[in-house]
Amino acid sequence: MTVQNKRILASVLFLLISFVSFAQDPPPPPGPPPGLPIDGGVLMGIVFALFYGVRKLLIKNRDH
Repeated sequence: MTVQNKRILASVLFLLISFVSFAQDPPPPPGPPPGLPIDGGVLMGIVFALFYGVRKLLIKNRDH
């Protein structure tokens, strides 16, 4: 196989590959993000953290 035939074959293959890749449909867009409710759990976490912090401070001050 001569160099010219290799170049022609490579050109044809690149052309065919470009047609195949152009013929594919683009991927569908992603759906909407899931709705995660942020309500009672966050409030309970803050209340628990405050309670725990105050308790630790009281115990620390009582020991000194």
